[in-house]
Amino acid sequence: MPKENLAGQTIAGYSIEELVGEGGTSVVYRATHPQHGTVAFKALRDKMRQDKTALARFTREANFGKRVIHPNVIRTIETGQVDGIPYLVIEWAGGDLLENYAKKNAPMPRAEVAHVVMQIADAVGAAHQSGIVHRDLKPDNAMYDHATGTLKLLDFGIAAATDTSQDERLTRAGYFVGTLMYVAPEALSGALVTPAADQYSLATIAYLLLTGTLPYLAKSPREMFTQLLSQPPIPLNKARAGLDFGPRVEAVMMKGLSREPGDRYPDVLTFARELRDALTDTSATGAAAPAPSPGATAPAPSPGATAPGEGGLLSRMKGLFGR
Repeated sequence: MPKENLAGQTIAGYSIEELVGEGGTSVVYRATHPQHGTVAFKALRDKMRQDKTALARFTREANFGKRVIHPNVIRTIETGQVDGIPYLVIEWAGGDLLENYAKKNAPMPRAEVAHVVMQIADAVGAAHQSGIVHRDLKPDNAMYDHATGTLKLLDFGIAAATDTSQDERLTRAGYFVGTLMYVAPEALSGALVTPAADQYSLATIAYLLLTGTLPYLAKSPREMFTQLLSQPPIPLNKARAGLDFGPRVEAVMMKGLSREPGDRYPDVLTFARELRDALTDTSATGAAAPAPSPGATAPAPSPGATAPGEGGLLSRMKGLFGR
């Protein structure tokens, strides 16, 4: 057992039950609290508590989580420091990672994709309203409960405030943050990005959910860099044999995936609404059923889908908190 394992202790009223994930800078536990019930308790590693950059990132993540209050964003319950241990407590979400669900079920029904994308856009839009760019939108950063149709956005660990100056940033110039398969081309230089970068990432997620593949099919990170900077994405209707979404859906998707930020939609919610309307237009090729209304119960899980529960968040912890 690691020397700094806090399992079995009670910290700030939280009974630390089980180590569920760890990374280079932090460790995460499942914990219980008399008022909050089951939660995820994240603590900065002992060796990182004197690292100014690690501490600043941890503090920034906690502050951003408290600033973005929305039903589709994982709720930050409490932050603090006890006995020199900085900690962050978030709600324990049900369901499974959207990444896992997509692997089993994509291509997904149009109406379901529209519903999922709108929830992500609502969450990201709330972050943008609070002056925060997420910078790491991907299916691995969302919990999706198919039984209820509810999605929760995770992880503001590398988010950035839109008013951050070059002197205040925590990423060195020339280095990008995010996940290469979903990152916007303008982020590859390490420059500060705008909310348009999150729109690009959301469009990539939508492309994956609709087709089961990605708009770039590079075989290595180097090739992906090259493609992102020099080639257009694969048109939606050519992503996979047998899939035809019609011209309207493809036009919306490819606009969201525009290489230049100024060529995308004015904001992430406009993109999501345009895509929803296109996907649920019954007059278009491959007519779809209307998207579920907010709060509506989604269809029963398809064969092989992961049942909602705690397993999804457990599987996410190593990546979510691996900083």
